[in-house]
Amino acid sequence: MATQSEIEMEKALVAQLETLGYEPLDIRNERDLVANLKLQLEKHNKSELAKAGATGLTDDEFNQVMNKLNRGDIFDRSKQVRKRLDVERSDGSVIYLELFDTRNWCQNIFQVCRQITNKSADNHSRYDVTLLINGFPMVQIELKARGSEIRAAFDQIVRYRKKSYSSNSGIFDYIQMFIISNGVDTRYFANNKDLSYQFTFEWSDIENNRINRLSQFTEVFMEKCHLSKMIARYIVQHETNRALMMLRPYQYYAVEKILERVKLGRGDGYIWHTTGSGKTLTSFKSSQLLSNDPNVDKVMFVVDRRDLDYQTALEFNAFSADSVDTTENTEKLVKQLTDPNCRLIVTTIQKLNAAISKKQFQEKCETVKDNKFVFIFDECHRSQFGETHQRICDFFPNRQMFGFTGTPIFDANVANTKYGKRTTEHLFGQALHKYVITDAIRDRNVLRFSVEYRDMVNVVITETTIAADGTKTSTQLDPEAANSKAVLESTARIEKVVDDIIEIHGAKTHGREYNAMFCVASVDVLQTYYQIFSSKKTSGAHDLKIATIFSCAPGEADEFSGVSDQDLPDMSKNVDQSRLQFLEGCIADYNAMYGTSYVANDNKSFYDYYKDLSKRVKRKEVDILLVVNMFLTGFDAPRLNTLYADKNLKHHGLIQAYSRTNRVFDAKKSHGNVVSYRNLKDATDEALAIFANKNAKSSVDEVIGTVIMQPYEDLIEVFRVEVEKLKAIAPDVEAVDKLIKEEDQLDFIVKFRDVLRLQNTLKTFSQFDGDLDKGGLGIDEQGLLDYQSKYLDLREDIEAAERERRRAKSVEDGTRDAEPEPPSPIQQVLFGIDFQIELIKRDEITVSYILGLIEKLKDQSNEKKFAAGRDMILDVLQSNPDLRSKRELFETFIDEELDKLKLDENQHDEGIVITKFNEFVDQEKRKALEAICTEFSANCVRLKELYQDFVYRGTLPDRNTLINLLSVKPKITKRAEVGDAMRDRFVALADKFEDAEIERD
Repeated sequence: MATQSEIEMEKALVAQLETLGYEPLDIRNERDLVANLKLQLEKHNKSELAKAGATGLTDDEFNQVMNKLNRGDIFDRSKQVRKRLDVERSDGSVIYLELFDTRNWCQNIFQVCRQITNKSADNHSRYDVTLLINGFPMVQIELKARGSEIRAAFDQIVRYRKKSYSSNSGIFDYIQMFIISNGVDTRYFANNKDLSYQFTFEWSDIENNRINRLSQFTEVFMEKCHLSKMIARYIVQHETNRALMMLRPYQYYAVEKILERVKLGRGDGYIWHTTGSGKTLTSFKSSQLLSNDPNVDKVMFVVDRRDLDYQTALEFNAFSADSVDTTENTEKLVKQLTDPNCRLIVTTIQKLNAAISKKQFQEKCETVKDNKFVFIFDECHRSQFGETHQRICDFFPNRQMFGFTGTPIFDANVANTKYGKRTTEHLFGQALHKYVITDAIRDRNVLRFSVEYRDMVNVVITETTIAADGTKTSTQLDPEAANSKAVLESTARIEKVVDDIIEIHGAKTHGREYNAMFCVASVDVLQTYYQIFSSKKTSGAHDLKIATIFSCAPGEADEFSGVSDQDLPDMSKNVDQSRLQFLEGCIADYNAMYGTSYVANDNKSFYDYYKDLSKRVKRKEVDILLVVNMFLTGFDAPRLNTLYADKNLKHHGLIQAYSRTNRVFDAKKSHGNVVSYRNLKDATDEALAIFANKNAKSSVDEVIGTVIMQPYEDLIEVFRVEVEKLKAIAPDVEAVDKLIKEEDQLDFIVKFRDVLRLQNTLKTFSQFDGDLDKGGLGIDEQGLLDYQSKYLDLREDIEAAERERRRAKSVEDGTRDAEPEPPSPIQQVLFGIDFQIELIKRDEITVSYILGLIEKLKDQSNEKKFAAGRDMILDVLQSNPDLRSKRELFETFIDEELDKLKLDENQHDEGIVITKFNEFVDQEKRKALEAICTEFSANCVRLKELYQDFVYRGTLPDRNTLINLLSVKPKITKRAEVGDAMRDRFVALADKFEDAEIERD
């Protein structure tokens, strides 16, 4: 049986959509699409037009529509399509057109068309399948033939996003959602200017079973009412980032379950969605939709004070003005409670408790307590295990309560609190939807953990005594004594832990591309750690930026369960003065490091310090955040990839702490690192047995194997095997050049990627570099760099050949392209390379770094050592994707300019290599630009201006502009080819010369 082609897949999809009620259209260009938009808007607004005595829009009126539609960016247009658009008629009256019905989403008009061409001066794009709602292209579907990588479809959309959607009328910027498929894998994602493959989602049923096949996905997801509801309800407009966010399937089902409960008017419940899966977005969307329910008087979104950060306030206030009050003023909350027009309130558990318990507020709240209230509690495993919960229940009799948690409290992990033993089910009722960590890892919504146990006890497990005669006696402690508090908290052991962290931190964080959190047993232990880190920094042992925050209240638990009150402490009462004094010193260090002026003994200033510290950790301005309990739950920092733990953790406290590290960020962040200086193996296994196995369908070993990565010893064996497979394809670097067949080249590319991914993971283990150097892994670092260079060479050759092939097939304006040609197998694989290139990049290899090596080379008098140093520099350049295009530039500088520099009387001046290199780059760039002018007989002044504009804006000039520079114009049939050649020269020139010069300090 022949494989289904892309065209056959398109036709089958359109036929299936017809059966679902979509009207098929034979529209093949953007002009006809705009004409159809006019017809559909008239049809959708038939009754509104009839009220004005009209049956349609005049040309002038529709021109107004198009002018108003073609404004703003993607985010602005997403808002516009959900509003009514005013059109002034010739008699001065105004018609308000509805563009998209967000309430009665099934009443919109649905159409489907394929192969629409959108042409511009320098680009002709043709889109596979487009779904129209009321004439607007709301959903774009890109398909690839079966057997192709789905990533190819994503990359195609990225190219359309950059090159053509904004062309002409800009109507394609009204796309809300993309769908990509190769028949067996199907994904959806929101339309944004910046797209990331990591944020494409698979659909699933309510039990989290994937619905991947295109025909099944179409039946469920693209059903008219469901698709329209996803656009109307489940696209969130993220004000902070001005981006569209689509809910994932588990988020959708959770919100639907809550809405269903409220519609029935009875019953509470909780949502069990694992830490890192986007619970706050889900609870935000639930609150937003419930506030529109006419049967609900108030929706209360309740958080801990420390969670009500600037971003939460911005998101909610953008939806409902003044819904969030970030002050400690309870009076403002009382006004919101008693204002019938204020339907959505975002508040803290502390202010809500004050409003209903303090006499001066309670009397005012009595007037509304019988109203219909719906409470949404974020991170309810932390906020609802005290007497406040019962107080809320007693005060508001006509209420429903819903909690969100990644780690519910069960009988198996219930903790004793001063309020007794309480489980999540006891407080909220049944779980309405479950999405646990194994689900999230499978869906790549969170990362796995690599847990490494490092025993620093052995440095202090002997007691040494000195007798009167001077003899020493050593007695080994038994295991119980070795793990006693005295030993674990001894200065000798803590210093060894600090030394270990300093040694491994670079590896764990990929050269400090990411940052870390360090949780310790107590405030007293934290003080010792902080002092040792500080003294070692003063002595030059490290240059890490260490910051800390902790409660100054006396006493603390020996282990972190996550149930205890994690709210920001009150710094004005019940404070241990010695701890407060130490915290003041830590904050003074922070102020000196960042130019701030916070203090610890003032609640407002301390809260501001908390928020500032939170932002700096998220921005990776802090290398290690040292804590006891604070920040271990509810804190999201995608750039944080490592948790050092010298603390007893258990149950959901352990899962919460580990989960600070496993947010998805980029390609290089392949997992979250946990480095434990305590024996937490049993506690980890127990916690996973509780929280990662929602229906007890899998064995504990299976669950642990899903969540926890293999230990280093196992990973290194896998790496050794993959290297053997790589060498079976290409025994040495020279053998890569002998891979002539396309399938052999493909095998090399795929296998080197496998090695690359494993290497990226293994780099986070400090012993990997040593094992690599020892030669026991079948390859050393130089060998990996050599293969890497060949990998990049092969990629460039194939991409160049593909560009040439496409250029040869290009046609002049006004003609239609042939049916799209399916990519070859190797081209399909190459679509995914950009993602893997991120793993190759070595941020420490910069122009400045290379010039530092050349500075040393300048002073090398030994010819052999000079030659070896030169070759090493060129090898590093060749293996780095960002700098390989500059290799020739550096090679020429070394070979032709370095000897001249040795004769320069200023050769010993500080920074002379940088100065001379900058002069050399300027000179070479001028020559290269003049060469282009000569090659094409172009106006050199104007060409240089266009080049500088390209460097500044990042947008290439169109072909016609370049052709107009030429003193002799090429034939009409050759103009596109010549224009493309000039554009290629611009790109090559920028790759070689731009960002090559560096600024002097």
